[in-house]
Amino acid sequence: MNKASSKILTGFKYIYLIAFFALLAGFFHPLITNTSFDSVIIGVLILLVGLAGGILLYKAATSEKKREIFLGAGFTLMAISLYYIIAIAGRI
Repeated sequence: MNKASSKILTGFKYIYLIAFFALLAGFFHPLITNTSFDSVIIGVLILLVGLAGGILLYKAATSEKKREIFLGAGFTLMAISLYYIIAIAGRI
């Protein structure tokens, strides 16, 4: 596989993830209710932070070096994402 097709495939993966997160965050709700897209953008960012935490936890499981750093950063990002989800839900 050459470099160009590899970069295109990588770019497509990230576009797919962002589109999936936008749908998961309620992309159609502002269209139906004629409101702002602010909550959708915030929801996508929160999901991306959680995904980054999950990736760091995966790297901690597969890495020999810097395992503690990956674990700490991964759990921290997951906790931040969970905190913001609970804050948006109005539980805090």
